[in-house]
Amino acid sequence: MTSAPHITEAWAVILAAGGGTRLAQALAGTCGPARKQYIEFDGAPLFWRGACAFARVQAVRGLVLVFPADDVERMARVVAELYDRDPLGLPWRVCAGGARRQDSVRLGLAQVPGECPAVLVHDAARPFATAALVRRVLAALAEGALAVAPGLAVTDTIKRVDATGSVLETPERAFLRAVQTPQGFALPPLLAAHARAQAEGWEVTDDAGLMERAGTRVLVVAGEEANVKITNPADLALLAPAHCAAPRTGWGYDVHRYLADDEEDAKLLAKARPMILGGVPIPRAPRVIAHSDGDVLLHALTDALLGIACAGDIGQLFPDTDAANENMPSAVFVVEALRRVRACGYRPVHADLTVVAQTPKLAAHKARMAAHIAQLLELPAGSVNVKATTEEGLGFTGRKMGLKAVAVVTAMPG
Repeated sequence: MTSAPHITEAWAVILAAGGGTRLAQALAGTCGPARKQYIEFDGAPLFWRGACAFARVQAVRGLVLVFPADDVERMARVVAELYDRDPLGLPWRVCAGGARRQDSVRLGLAQVPGECPAVLVHDAARPFATAALVRRVLAALAEGALAVAPGLAVTDTIKRVDATGSVLETPERAFLRAVQTPQGFALPPLLAAHARAQAEGWEVTDDAGLMERAGTRVLVVAGEEANVKITNPADLALLAPAHCAAPRTGWGYDVHRYLADDEEDAKLLAKARPMILGGVPIPRAPRVIAHSDGDVLLHALTDALLGIACAGDIGQLFPDTDAANENMPSAVFVVEALRRVRACGYRPVHADLTVVAQTPKLAAHKARMAAHIAQLLELPAGSVNVKATTEEGLGFTGRKMGLKAVAVVTAMPG
């Protein structure tokens, strides 16, 4: 057997061009997509889970997504939107598939850069494949295999039957494996096998079978029990929201400077805001330099909420370069961040916030701040705590040059 070169990188081809006929009837009566690869799962189409798994593997250098020919333009826009929302850090290409699975693979392979030594072929209908499985397949390629497929030992007794259902033989199950994807291949021999299959009219169900027919040894590595293919209507239950999701904790921090008593800079003077903390005006306090209303406590709270939603930070959503955010009430930021938390399946249950300032004194205002924040988060008053402290004259807050705030929010699934 000719060994593959030392493979250190690969592109991935994700097959999302199938018609899903066995699921079509189950999906036809819903308001969702008619093709299973477009079913929403974890806030994105099913095929996106595979893309995310590949993106977590350093050796994967790019993605090709193969869609039905009549849908490829629309799906190119969908993929672009998904990348804008959740950048994977990989180049990507979209192409149209063919009538058969092997045709879709061949068309996808045509999009892989020719200098790439290896390729991973994966079914979009297997959304539970992990980065660890991808690495295991790549490791076998790196050790010299030309073709690798993950597989599981068969636990049921298997019978081979004829057209009438009569048993012809009972294979020894110790030597049987149920094969999964992603499957990995050195690119040149896989391209050659597809060219031969097209020329000679082969019909295969997967690329491991194609390579086997071409005379290439296929190595089976350990698969994953959870790497189930969504095929039948009963499999849709696997896509239901998990009831055992872990709680999440978000942490936020923000800081604003005060307007100095002798400040003469016109631009700074224009951005000086009366102090508001937690939505509560603080009388006889230094003015705060800010683009929005300068509520440092709600800004920290916004970042904590965005942390729960894994949605970036306040500067990305509400940049201070956007004129629309000028003097914007910070409650708007909190409401939008809270919407994103709920959209990803979580709800805040507790918030603990601290303001750090040498001046002004805030003891008399903490209860009102807590009550207002509880209202914004739609929580009972007893679920929000606001603290205030100084830094004993140290740092910029100790020198009365500004203030800062920290927020910690706990959220539960549901």
